[in-house]
Amino acid sequence: MTVDRMLPSREAADLLDLTRQLAERELAPRVTEAEATGTFPADVFKLIGAAGLLGLPYPESLGGGGQPYEVYLQVLEELAMRWAAVAVTVSVHGLSCFPLATFGTPEQQERWLPDLLGGGMLGAYSLSEPQAGSDAAALACQAERDGGGYVITGTKAWITGGGNADSYTLFARTAPGSQGVSCFLVPAGLPGLSFGPPERKMGLRAVPTTSAHYDRARLPADRLIGAGGQGLRIAFSALDSGRLGIAAVATGLAQAALDYAAGYAKERRTFGQRIIDHEGLAFLLADMAAAVGSARATYLDAARRRDAGRPYSQQASVAKLIATDAAMKVTTDAVQVLGGYGYSDDFPVERYLREAKIMQIFEGTNQIQRLVISRHLASGPT
Repeated sequence: MTVDRMLPSREAADLLDLTRQLAERELAPRVTEAEATGTFPADVFKLIGAAGLLGLPYPESLGGGGQPYEVYLQVLEELAMRWAAVAVTVSVHGLSCFPLATFGTPEQQERWLPDLLGGGMLGAYSLSEPQAGSDAAALACQAERDGGGYVITGTKAWITGGGNADSYTLFARTAPGSQGVSCFLVPAGLPGLSFGPPERKMGLRAVPTTSAHYDRARLPADRLIGAGGQGLRIAFSALDSGRLGIAAVATGLAQAALDYAAGYAKERRTFGQRIIDHEGLAFLLADMAAAVGSARATYLDAARRRDAGRPYSQQASVAKLIATDAAMKVTTDAVQVLGGYGYSDDFPVERYLREAKIMQIFEGTNQIQRLVISRHLASGPT
């Protein structure tokens, strides 16, 4: 299904058309086999980068596409409708570029951003640790100052694209306390950096999620992004944008499930009529459509606030919460629409259901989103 979108310009409409064509041609035919075999589609990310889709929300002066965030998120949604793992990786790449683009020096930006935003390099984000997921202040991975650089020791966890990315935005401890975390840009292939085996996941299997191990890996001082001790501020400011990316991906996944279920319901017949003509099932599909539309509206509202320079942290958490909960419900209902066939991996809806679950967990669990929202309510005007 082609989603009827409200776009700010003809250029944005053309960009969405380009994305849709690329996704139909390059992603849709390959997703089933790649997810079944866990095959990383490196060439797909090269194509997406060559099309200019990896740096869309960043300024043209930095090598990006100069697009509003509301347009970028709809690009992510279009990708997710065909291949959720690819869309998640594109979102994580954008998240990994944020610290360099926002807090990096002009020299650092000139050196690394053109390749990251232009598609020559794929970035990954390395914040979580085995004992520090939502509690980022509990980070233990150490970056000790040593002469003209830093020595990194410790383990990071849950890295999307670990072992396949070209650079890693790393958050490591340089001093005690919440003000003692710093941000670094780590190149792939750094001596002393190794990766664990891919996690055995329910879904998103084509893109590995791994741990990373730093065994006294030596990093030059010019790889520090921002000031020392500024890491958590950088990480949390990036996460608002990242949450919107996941909201858009979840919406695309839910749209794909709705489209497949509705198409099936128009073809499948029982008791002499299409099952979509049975009121009970038709109302289920109507609720699914309402959930997808509501999810899209919440992420677009937050994105437009971001584009206007207005505060949007609360709205980003609302969008992540609403969109990912909607994806979980819509994919579950899609399995129900297909009945026994929905439980079979001969049909894509069981994969959609498996992929939806993680959306409620990463970029801050939905319990954390509720905490963020409630704190905004407690601190805001009455």
